[in-house]
This record gives sequence, structure tokens and C-alpha cells, in this order.
Amino acid sequence: MSQPATLASSGLAWAGNRTADYVELAKPRVVSMVLVATAAGFYLGEAHSFDYLLALQLMIGTALAAGGTLALNQFLERDLDAKMARTRMRPLPDGRLSPAEALIFGLVTTVAGLAYLWFAVNALATIVTLAIAVLYLGAYTPLKRVSAICTVVGAIPGALPPVAGWAAARGTLSVEPLVLFAIMYLWQLPHTLAIAELYRRDYACAGIRLLPIDDPHATGRQVVSNSLALLAVGMLPTVLGFAGLTYFLVALAAGAIMLAYGVKLAAAPAPAAARRLLVASLIYLPVVLLVMVLDKI
Repeated sequence: MSQPATLASSGLAWAGNRTADYVELAKPRVVSMVLVATAAGFYLGEAHSFDYLLALQLMIGTALAAGGTLALNQFLERDLDAKMARTRMRPLPDGRLSPAEALIFGLVTTVAGLAYLWFAVNALATIVTLAIAVLYLGAYTPLKRVSAICTVVGAIPGALPPVAGWAAARGTLSVEPLVLFAIMYLWQLPHTLAIAELYRRDYACAGIRLLPIDDPHATGRQVVSNSLALLAVGMLPTVLGFAGLTYFLVALAAGAIMLAYGVKLAAAPAPAAARRLLVASLIYLPVVLLVMVLDKI
């Protein structure tokens, strides 16, 4: 291969690696879950015909704002990520990106997403999305170093995406998006505690104050109590009339499975039990949201 061709190949490889690092900084798997929840809220909020263009604009703005917020989170927690085995190979602790690059990328992407939502969707959806970013970065992220209450606080921004979706569709809020918020909020607590239990040593080494580190005996009680609450609140969409019987039965079954695995984790805390609860929670959310959308009355 000639020298120019070699240099061109090396340049393309470098550009590809840099792009991959920036994509990793935005946590695409987490963004995809945010988009699913936002899309569900939007569809449920549509009163009549589905506006595909508005939905696409909502997804673009939300993806940018969410990815930028997650990148800023990695910028703020780069010292903690460097101390944990599960995160030390991320772009910042591994040195593939500099803190300044991550900060600029996060700020530009977040602001671009919010601006796009403001001009292409509506003000209320933008305000809800801004609240997600502010609460996530300004409350949840710093509290992780201070107190186990961070889990309760962090569940608030994590539960707001379907509210943003509803706001995008209607331009107003009502009881239905509050129910969606409650389902997302209660789901997150056992989901997050299962992760915290699974990576307890890693989090302890980094000084992250999650409940399994601060008060291991309370973890099981919180998992069971919130799973019970989720089982009850998960029925409300059918009770309130914006989902049907099929949703009711699926939500009941999925909630019962989460509760059963939560009880097992409470009875015998162990990585295997935490992993089963984590898998059950990862199945619960997309299945319940999908069936709710398909069963919309």
C-alpha cells in the first residue's frame, strides 16, 4: 500500500475510533430506553391521528438532550469511573477523550437538543426535558457521593421521559402522564438497587453511597415495598381507562414476577439474586409500555 493510502486509512481509522468514543460517551443503550419511554408517552397522549413528523422531531431532540446529559454526567464522574472495574475503560478514564472534549460535546449536544425541542416541538416538552437534565446533573450526580437518598432523587428525572412525550403530544399535562411517571419511578427503584447490589464492591471502592453500601439490610425492604407499590400502580392505566384488559393482565404478571425476584433478593442478598431481579426489571418496562401502547383504548 502506498504511503498516501496508508495515511488515509490511518486517518479514517482514527476518525472512526473518535466517533465511537463520542457515541459511547452519550450511552446509546440508555438513550434508547429514554426514547422508548418518551415515544410511549407521546403515543398515549395523541388524542386523534398520530403525527409522525412531530414524533420524529421529538425523538431527535430527546436523543440529543439525553445523550448530552449523559456525556456531562461522565465528565462530572470521570474520577469515580476510573476507580471501578465496570467503568474504567470508558473514554474519559481510559484517556481516549479529554475532559474538555467531553464537556464541550456534552454542553453543545444538550443545548442543541433543548433548542430543537423548543422550536420543533413545544415549550412544555422542552421544560420537562430541561428538568430531567437539571435534576440528573444537579441533584442525582452530586448526591451519589453523599447519601443513599440519591437513588430516590435519581428516580425522578428517570421517570420523566413519558411525561415529556405526553407534553409533546398534548401541550398540557393531566392525570395520565402522572400515572406513567409513577410507574417509571417505582420501577426504577428495584431496578437501580439490583444494579447497586450486583456491583456493590465496585461502588464501595469508588465511594458511591448507594443503599446496599450504606444500609445493606434496608435494600431488601425497599425492593419489596417498591415492587409491591409498582404492582398496584401498574394497574391504574386500565382503571383510569387509557389501557385495556390485556395490559392489565400483562402488567399484573410482569409486576408479580418482579415482586417474586425482589422477595428472593431480600431473603438472600447475593449477586445471582440481584442479576435475576435486574433481568426481570429490564423485561418489565419495555413489555409493559409496548402492551400499554398496543392496548390503548
